[in-house]
Amino acid sequence: MELNKKVAIVTGVSKGIGEALCKALLAEGCMVYGLGINAPPIQDQNLQFIPTDIRSFAAVESAIQTIVKQKQHVHILINNAGLGYFANVEDLPLEQWDQMFQTNINGMFYTCKLTVPVMKQQGIGHIVNISSTAGLEGMPMVSGYCATKWAVKGFSESLWRELRDHKIKVTCVYPGSVKTDFFRNSPGIQAHDYMLMPSDVAELILHALKAPDNCHQVNLEIRPLQPKGPKTKQ
Repeated sequence: MELNKKVAIVTGVSKGIGEALCKALLAEGCMVYGLGINAPPIQDQNLQFIPTDIRSFAAVESAIQTIVKQKQHVHILINNAGLGYFANVEDLPLEQWDQMFQTNINGMFYTCKLTVPVMKQQGIGHIVNISSTAGLEGMPMVSGYCATKWAVKGFSESLWRELRDHKIKVTCVYPGSVKTDFFRNSPGIQAHDYMLMPSDVAELILHALKAPDNCHQVNLEIRPLQPKGPKTKQ
């Protein structure tokens, strides 16, 4: 897809991958709408931030209606908003379980439900759902987060089959550890320079978005090469 002048929606844009995606899309000439609680630290005439609680269908519906009223199109939707909590299952608070599902799953469903009819009408579109390598393999103390990211995988796999005949692509992205503040809730993991950089993930997503119309990258797994750093020589 040629990205210049395309309308893109990105959720969770205040920092990390979401911020990097906004910068990458703006550099390609997109009109970018950022949805989330906090605005990204970016000043650009082609970026419009709409304060949105992604967990609220009414809030998401209002944001999407505003965008469609202004631009009549939505070419790209990137569901990036997400959060994770770390705990043994018996210690995981119900509030944190609910928060993860409301943000990671419900928010994604809301944006897709509201933008797919627009994409069908215009006859083109690309939805990118950010899962995680935690959506490919179970991990101790991450049961709730893994459950949500496996759900992102299942939702995305159904959705691309549902939409391909409408010329709408769906790509599910599985990043490994990324140097963001995601690990602020982790009891034993600190972000470091051997992790993926947010710009790395954004660049590969951009590559998938720019693929020829008949080329569909369904899954995109991205991992740091040496997540614990280079091995020391004996």
